[in-house]
Parts: sequence; structure tokens; C-alpha cells
Amino acid sequence: MLSKTSIQLINALVELAKLEDGKFEGAGSIAKKINAPQNYLGKMLQTLVQRKIVVSQKGLGGGFRLGKDPEKLFLYEVVEPIEKVSSWSECALGLKKCSDHSPCPVHDRWKKVRNQYYDFLKKTSVGDLVKK
Repeated sequence: MLSKTSIQLINALVELAKLEDGKFEGAGSIAKKINAPQNYLGKMLQTLVQRKIVVSQKGLGGGFRLGKDPEKLFLYEVVEPIEKVSSWSECALGLKKCSDHSPCPVHDRWKKVRNQYYDFLKKTSVGDLVKK
């Protein structure tokens, strides 16, 4: 259900969460660990810098580190800018007149799945993933 980009970013954040406090790691090193393209991963991590999820530092000993406590960094914050899961309120069948008051044949089942997925993203932290 997650895109390859989201999966790579989540894996990169798990690697950053494993760093000692104050340490940075380069995009190239992270990319090798998670088997991701270095340049693309670097650009995606920069988008998280703009959201203050990740901190970057240039120069010797620079790279990236988490900007938030991994226990308080939930997957929704990482995935939402890429996946736009908050816009998944539309009808699963693409019908314009589907709503709680006028549901399509799959409305109730889709709503249940969507809400469970939101719940998973909003309650699973990067810290949870590091523990596993």
C-alpha cells in the first residue's frame, strides 16, 4: 500500500534513529544500507528537512540526523506529504455522489479499511520500528 519512496524514507529514518545523539550520516551511506538510489534519497531527505523531521549539516562529519524524537515521529508525518492519504476520502469506485448518506456498494468496507490504515500510520512511530 505504501509507495517505494515512502518505504525508502521510512527505512532511512529508522537508520537515522539508530545514530548516537548529535551524529550525522550521509545520504550515500544510508542509501547503501537500505538499497536505495543515493541522489533520489538525498532529495527526499531534503524534503523532510523542510518539514523539520530531519536536520542536515554540510561539510565534514555532516549529513542527516533526526530532528524529532523517534518515539514521537509517526509514519503519517512521513507518508502524508508523498502519498496524500488525507485525500483518500473520495469514493473507492470513483463515484461523485458517494457519501455516508448515499453510499456506493463498497463505501462502508472501504471506509473501515481506510480508517484502520490511518490509525496504523498515526499510531506507529519510527521508534516502534527501531525496536523490532
